[in-house]
Amino acid sequence: MFDFVRQHNRLFQFILLILILPSFAFVGMQGYTSMMGGANAGVASVDGRKITQAEWDVALREQGERIRRQNPNVDAKLLDTPEVKKQALDGLVTERTLQAAANHQHFTPSAEAVKTRFWNDPQLAFLRNPDGTVNKAILAAQGMTPSGFLERLRQDYALRQVMAPVETSAVAGNANAKLAFDSLLQQREVQLQRFDVAAFAAKLNPSDADLEAFYKEPANAAKFQLPESAQIQYLLLDVEALKKDVSFTEEDLRKYYDENASRYGVPEERRASHILIKAERSAPADERAKAKAKAEELLAQVRKNPSSFAEVAKKNSQDEGSAVNGGDLDFFGRGAMVKEFDAAVYAMKAGEISNLVETDFGFHIIQLTGTRGGEKKPFEAVRGEVETEVRKQLAQRRYAEAAEQFGNLVYEQSDSLQPAADKLKLQVQTATVARQPQAGAMGPLASAKLLDAVFGADALRNKRNTEAVETGPSQLVSARVVQHNPARVPPLSDVKDKVRAQLVQKLASAEARKAGEARLAALKANPADVAGLDTAVTVSRAKPEKLTRAQLEAVLGADAAKLPAVVGVAAEDGGYVVARINQLQPRDAAVIDDKRASQQYAAAWARAEGQAYLAALKSQYKAVIKVASPASAASAP
Repeated sequence: MFDFVRQHNRLFQFILLILILPSFAFVGMQGYTSMMGGANAGVASVDGRKITQAEWDVALREQGERIRRQNPNVDAKLLDTPEVKKQALDGLVTERTLQAAANHQHFTPSAEAVKTRFWNDPQLAFLRNPDGTVNKAILAAQGMTPSGFLERLRQDYALRQVMAPVETSAVAGNANAKLAFDSLLQQREVQLQRFDVAAFAAKLNPSDADLEAFYKEPANAAKFQLPESAQIQYLLLDVEALKKDVSFTEEDLRKYYDENASRYGVPEERRASHILIKAERSAPADERAKAKAKAEELLAQVRKNPSSFAEVAKKNSQDEGSAVNGGDLDFFGRGAMVKEFDAAVYAMKAGEISNLVETDFGFHIIQLTGTRGGEKKPFEAVRGEVETEVRKQLAQRRYAEAAEQFGNLVYEQSDSLQPAADKLKLQVQTATVARQPQAGAMGPLASAKLLDAVFGADALRNKRNTEAVETGPSQLVSARVVQHNPARVPPLSDVKDKVRAQLVQKLASAEARKAGEARLAALKANPADVAGLDTAVTVSRAKPEKLTRAQLEAVLGADAAKLPAVVGVAAEDGGYVVARINQLQPRDAAVIDDKRASQQYAAAWARAEGQAYLAALKSQYKAVIKVASPASAASAP
């Protein structure tokens, strides 16, 4: 439970980040999608405003991209489930509801208010450079500009104003928190007796007649049915396949290396310290003159004694972030700082102290303390990398022409894939596929579009090549059915071992349950009979001690008014567990103390209040989802 609470608390801290950084591709797409019938179809509406299929598709892609950034190894199939699609649509509806509420309640933060909140929000510190500027590199990675980011931030703050009064006004008393967590994390001392299926299975040996009778039961027929499948030949055309057939000279490689020299060098970085005397450009002239005079005084001081720069910065610099470090800004690349600051630093020599540098933040005195990078790797060191890139680019150029040839050949000579293979120097591959992608399928064999073509009437009946199917970016596939295998129930002899295993499992489960229920009845009649029970252990929702969820809930939900109490529950694998509850114990303070329990309870209560208010807003602004199934959204990329 402690892990559960901690993990959810951590996730809650990222809600703001997730709200702030999605891209806005759908805004620029509206004009285009209005000409597309399906893309412009309404899938939901809020306050009379339609949410289109295209907007849902974009939201789904953005959601998938965010998940991939947080977990690069996530299985792509998990991003294409009905639940994930519904989550994307629900998110759109929620955002539009909050926008409608913000508009009707006139929540429009000013530009100055947004900037002030940005500079003072600790959760956004990672987006601020040491000199107080916005980190353009992080925003660029999200496809955003500083102005676009601030506009999104303005919209986000407006939405937060809708919910904040409700979520921050929730009151949850300490007594309620203690009662809730005491109940949730109550501990019970129990003794268990397990009746495992394996122990009973070892004693069973069903006859051939038993196996045949079990196999012929109509309810079991589907368990042994072999699914429809097809043995296919297929041809794959992609950039990878074309790479091996491109030609180039050593001169081509050196030319590419020279033209892309910046890619094969180490980017130059510089390290600097600075002293800032703040003076905004909009400040009164006398105030700016006073700040400039102060800066000139400090400049003269550090020029006279350069070794005192760090000490002077600590005492006088008004950049709170770097002053404590003697003005040190660490290493940064070209373009990371504001234009005037960046230009000055990259024009200096190591150890040099600049003249006054004026920016929107005031007057800077800069000392260049180090440089690194900027070296170019020799051709010989990167030749393999250059060759790989040249092959890729040549293959990419060849792909467009080859794709047209590929499509024509597999269509015009539809009784064989070999002519296309010979012409384009591709390899005919073989596989066995089903109508749906099989577990572990990758590449083109995981493409639903290709499988639909393979199991189309013409491909099955006439054994003709399928049309060229696009199964991925710059990837075409054509397949032909060699043998079609309809769904069928195989003869018993082919699946006898599987039938035996399932029958033994069924019989052993019944025996385990029978024995467990008999022991439960005996223990209820005589709770003092502890023969066969394991050593007592303490269990709770925070410490399940190898109990399954169902077993744990049965133990914790048993009536403990009179102890010892006895309960029995079937195990997921068909076994049975009997538990004797000896005593109740309070929750373990090490799992969550009273202070943290109170905080978590208050947070949960606030979320519940917020969800109730959000539901009321959706009703008020007539938020309606119009599609029957979330599966109608486009697949995540």
